[in-house]
Amino acid sequence: MSKIVEDLYAHLNKSNYRAKIVSTNNLFSLINEIQQYHQKGLIEKSFFKERLSWLSSSLSKNISAEKSVIIIAVPRPQSKASFNWNGNCKSIVIPPTYTGYEQTRKKVENQINKVLKLKNYSATRALLPLKALAVRSGLGTYGKNNICYVSGMGSFHQLVAVLSNIPTKEKLQKPKMMTVCEKCDICEKACPTNAISHNRFLLKAERCLTYHNEKKGVTPFPSWIEQTWHNCVVGCMYCQKVCPVNTNFSNWFGIEETFSEKETKQLLNHPTKNNLSSTTLEKLTKLNLADYLDSLSRNLNVFFR
Repeated sequence: MSKIVEDLYAHLNKSNYRAKIVSTNNLFSLINEIQQYHQKGLIEKSFFKERLSWLSSSLSKNISAEKSVIIIAVPRPQSKASFNWNGNCKSIVIPPTYTGYEQTRKKVENQINKVLKLKNYSATRALLPLKALAVRSGLGTYGKNNICYVSGMGSFHQLVAVLSNIPTKEKLQKPKMMTVCEKCDICEKACPTNAISHNRFLLKAERCLTYHNEKKGVTPFPSWIEQTWHNCVVGCMYCQKVCPVNTNFSNWFGIEETFSEKETKQLLNHPTKNNLSSTTLEKLTKLNLADYLDSLSRNLNVFFR
């Protein structure tokens, strides 16, 4: 391991981050792996087109002459939004990674560049499939729910990737699943949409609640999704909150905000940012829900029907 890589790892460890650096030489194997799943019919066509069709062009455009990619895991808690409605207060979870996503990404990128510049190296944002990269780099392992787990963090983390001109011989590895998952089916039983299957490893992503409540605008939920299945403002926590690996993190919450009855009523009626008071908008921004404002009313209404 080179001195610059040692220094970088040491610096990131001080912030309780975990990182791995690998060569860019075989990054295209990540794309090929995903495309093969699609060609075999294991990734539903509309889901692939909407969420994954950008990968090939993005990789070709972004790796250019860079020699390595650094993938970092940052511990992240859940957040909580409480809404007052008809005399009651309902608290709804926001999963790890949503709150402070861009702030965390920029903070990590800045930290890395400060270290690298001391040795005349540099780093830029990498637009890559982060979960696959983290697992294939050896930073994390897959759970049966296809979520990336990192030692000491469980699934309560945010992944950040940067491209760098640091030379390295470290290569991508074959993807691995946590050994604890081999005889465990807790997440499979907890998932109400049957997105996790016992007869195939790849998640049925088109059935995942996260996919549907991240859709933009007023796109209605499919009729097969029952109202009682909704559990988060955006995203989903069914498989993560029951996972034994997450036992030490399942009650970890960071930012919590409360919305008055007046604010809740407004949020249920498809507001724009211009319609909201500065106080309400500030709360939404802290929770990173301002970025989901165009779909927030749809997501909230299922809890208050």
